[in-house]
Amino acid sequence: MKRETLVWTILMVLGGAGLIFSAARGSGSQFVKRVEHSYANVGTSEAPRWIDATGEEALDLDPAILESAEKTGWTSWKRASWREHESHKNGAPGDTTVRRSTARTAGLWFAGLLTLAIFSFLYRENPIYRVAESIVVGVTAGYWMVVAFWDTLVPRLFANLMPAAAQATVLPGFSPAHGAGRWKYLIPLALGVMLLWRLAPRGGWIARWPTAMVVGVFCGLRMITFIQADFLEQVRASIVPIWVTDTSGRFLFWPSLQNLAFLVSLLCALTYFFFSVEHRGAVGRAARLGTWVLMITFGAAFGYTVMGRITLLAQRIEFIFDDWLWIVDSAGRRTIETMLGG
Repeated sequence: MKRETLVWTILMVLGGAGLIFSAARGSGSQFVKRVEHSYANVGTSEAPRWIDATGEEALDLDPAILESAEKTGWTSWKRASWREHESHKNGAPGDTTVRRSTARTAGLWFAGLLTLAIFSFLYRENPIYRVAESIVVGVTAGYWMVVAFWDTLVPRLFANLMPAAAQATVLPGFSPAHGAGRWKYLIPLALGVMLLWRLAPRGGWIARWPTAMVVGVFCGLRMITFIQADFLEQVRASIVPIWVTDTSGRFLFWPSLQNLAFLVSLLCALTYFFFSVEHRGAVGRAARLGTWVLMITFGAAFGYTVMGRITLLAQRIEFIFDDWLWIVDSAGRRTIETMLGG
């Protein structure tokens, strides 16, 4: 057996034993607390208006109106901390206000193992990394599909085409819109069906029309955004006074020097891209200075990107050592006895 293989085998065995020990002492446990939701209809049956029965709007109503109103409600489970679980552990028998969630705990452990599988690429590409990569990409695509369904299709299409059915099933707080204007939403429905035609054995060309429309509309909207954010705002930000004074008219040296340096740097950077005049003499020197300005700008942008990636890495490391393995407790959510397995 090669020495490298032996070393990695020992590390895998020790790591697996450490994970088993962490699981035995409850590391990575997730807790949830019960939350009751109650809504009351303070409108009429023809024009219902559902409000939160425990919210501020309900407090301003006459108690008699709220008492006689039609009500509906449900129970959901919200994430709780370890301290909340410990405070309810010795409560009344059968009290499940705060309890340990097996599903969330299993999900957190699965996320931790996937994180280690992704990090295994630092050693070399391997089947474990490829499987984890496929899972992450697939779950991400499925997640955004569900988000798009509930945040776009349901409230913007289904609720407008069939408001009564939407209110009775998935959107109890939705106020139905009246009038024939809602049938205009058949147009995006038809475009969506045409877009799915790509999956049909024949007639795939039909999907080109909604695709072209989506691309064109998106480009038009983004062009307006880019013109506003990347052109007009930059032009506006570059118009700065060289002579800066305070409210009393006193000259401010450092702000004036900063604005002057900014203006000179901007003009030199623009000179670098001005090819109607040969870059010699004063123009050449300004262009060379513009090259330095561009390199400093690109370096700062690259450094900002690297720091963003380092932040993501730090978050994953914090997830492993804090949320999953309970080796550290940066947020103070657990006691030192828990961290030591006591």
